[in-house]
Amino acid sequence: MKTILTILLLTITIYSKAQVVRDTIQKSINLDEVVKSVNKTEEMKRQVASQILVINSKQIQFDNPQTSADLLTNTGQIMVQKSQQGGGSPIIRGFEASRVLMVIDGVRMNNLIYRSGHLQNIITVDPSLLQKVEVYFGPSSTVYGSDALGGTIHFMTKKPELSPEGNKPLTLNFVQRFSSVNNASTTHFNFNLGGKKFASLTGITYNSFGDLKMGKRINPFYDSTYGLRPWYAARINGKDSMLTNSDKHSQTPSAYKQFDLLQKFLFKQNAHIEHQLNIQYSNSSDIPRYDRLTELRGGKPKFSDWYYGPQTRFMSAYDLNVKNKFKFDNIHLGLSYQKIQESRITRNFGSNNINSRVEDVGVFGYNLDFLKYIKKHKIRFGFDGQANNLKSTATKTNLVNEVVSPLDTRYPNGDNTLNHNALYFTHTVAIGKKFVLNDGLRFGQSVLKSSIANNSFFNLPVTSVEQKNLTYSGYAGLIYNPINTVKLSYLLSSGYRVPNIDDLSKIFETSNGIVIVPNPDLEPEQTVSNEIGLSFKPHKSVRIETSFYYTLFNNAITTGPSALNGQDSVEYDGKMSKVYANNNAGTAVIYGYSLAVNANISKNSQLFANFTYTKGEVTTASTNQPLDHIAPITGNVGYILSVKNFNLEAASIFNGKKDIKNYSNSGEDNLQYATEEGMPAWMTFNLRLGYNFPKNFKLQGGIENLLDTQYRVFASGINSPGRNFYLALRLNY
Repeated sequence: MKTILTILLLTITIYSKAQVVRDTIQKSINLDEVVKSVNKTEEMKRQVASQILVINSKQIQFDNPQTSADLLTNTGQIMVQKSQQGGGSPIIRGFEASRVLMVIDGVRMNNLIYRSGHLQNIITVDPSLLQKVEVYFGPSSTVYGSDALGGTIHFMTKKPELSPEGNKPLTLNFVQRFSSVNNASTTHFNFNLGGKKFASLTGITYNSFGDLKMGKRINPFYDSTYGLRPWYAARINGKDSMLTNSDKHSQTPSAYKQFDLLQKFLFKQNAHIEHQLNIQYSNSSDIPRYDRLTELRGGKPKFSDWYYGPQTRFMSAYDLNVKNKFKFDNIHLGLSYQKIQESRITRNFGSNNINSRVEDVGVFGYNLDFLKYIKKHKIRFGFDGQANNLKSTATKTNLVNEVVSPLDTRYPNGDNTLNHNALYFTHTVAIGKKFVLNDGLRFGQSVLKSSIANNSFFNLPVTSVEQKNLTYSGYAGLIYNPINTVKLSYLLSSGYRVPNIDDLSKIFETSNGIVIVPNPDLEPEQTVSNEIGLSFKPHKSVRIETSFYYTLFNNAITTGPSALNGQDSVEYDGKMSKVYANNNAGTAVIYGYSLAVNANISKNSQLFANFTYTKGEVTTASTNQPLDHIAPITGNVGYILSVKNFNLEAASIFNGKKDIKNYSNSGEDNLQYATEEGMPAWMTFNLRLGYNFPKNFKLQGGIENLLDTQYRVFASGINSPGRNFYLALRLNY
């Protein structure tokens, strides 16, 4: 770790006499960069008080990530947890899953069953279809509403392009990529038809991922191997067997497939009015829940089957943009509908009964946004809302006689709804030549209803729940630009998350024999965050950006011992399990800092480094206890070379150690999948190459985890990839 810190310091100081680089990959921090995630309108980073990470299209293409989760990992600023290969749960400033908001093309992805543990929904966003990703660090509820406690990840897909002159009516793009570590193949193509007023963009991607191979070389920060896969379960001739894995470094089973589709239509009615229809569809094969499939009970596999059924996400969205009409500079109307299906299929080892729990979610959303400039004031306000509904079903099927019988559902089997409606107002004003003020407020209401139609499984004392929560948040930020090369900012902001169906009504067995039962008395979680930011150029070729933050986390929902009908244990899935419930634990604090450095060392080369530290504690206990989801030290350091048509990036991604004493006792940190000492530190070395041939032909390739190091990311239940060779061919017409 001392070596890493030394490299970070050298990045700042050694190359102070370098020239400005032609930044092909654009890793550098640019204060004049335009971002959209802050207030739903285009803003200059110089006038924004919060920390924002931008991943542009060139970087996405050059990184060649297999999933959007891997794309965030490559930044070195976000740690991503995985329970299976087909997953990825980003952690931002100590918050994860339902406490981080995901948005795609302005539409909230979070719904009423997003859980607080670990989520894999991010993989339904295909990186091949992305134009840009913006990550807003810190509470952003004032603009986006519930769930935006740790931050907001805004995915922006490619847009249809008009051809006003008629000289480029058709463009075609094709990508074929192969990866060795999991025998993966990605095929993607998109084509754009553009006219003077109408344009259509179609994108299709097919991914096939084989079983993931872990590294074989012992982690230099740990003295032995861990996470090996010496066995796996299989059903042969109607009988379950525990088989020897011929390659203990191959994580069997972890393979899956995925198909993604994007269709957009753009109609430019006139110079002031524009319409867009956005249709997205993502569907996967069954995705094995690898961590659960590695568990033993009495020396035998605990499960023969544990997988997510095909994960489907459908979205249809209509956007109307009106510029310079009705005395407003911009008016935006957005209407959307999402249909999501996910399922969990499990079967205990030696059992003939396979359990299937299916969740069907529908979400209707709307937002109406206004923008008005009044002298030095930029005023934004609007209305937005969501109507969520859920149908939860479950069946048990006997594989021998094919008899299907009822089964207890994951969520209440009656009507389940969660509706959000709110009004927001944000404002930016320049004060003199050196100061900028950001401020905003949000007020709204969330209403949750949940009912149990069949109460025979658990005989719960309450069969219906209704909650109404008034919601509010705000922020105020002051930016000071004493000179062109320095930006100093302070931001005070609040965030909230109302309990959803997963928090309030779920009945669920954890991996360590605990059953979580409903608690109708939960209250919304709230945060108040203080953040100080500094961006400056000590030299024309060096830029540094750092942020310090301190967050007070109130009414944090945590899991603890409880009772059901006066009993502390209940029979679940054929065995006695301890009864737990979600509760508002009280108060916690989360604080940390981040550092990003870019130094141009010549006309064609650049050094970059990122470093993030987070600490979190529950403060209402008799002695402070570790808060869950607190990532260890995270970062990267690397070198970029760009010469004519050739690009090179050599980089190292690293995590510090997560000591066992810093694991939360809630179970969310998945201590059972760690080593006896916790999760060791790790570091990988990666090389990416690219060459642009004539006639719009690109060849890209690289080596990831060059040393084939064996490691696992904190809270994950699957080892990370070993040495991976990849090759990508890109054609543009």
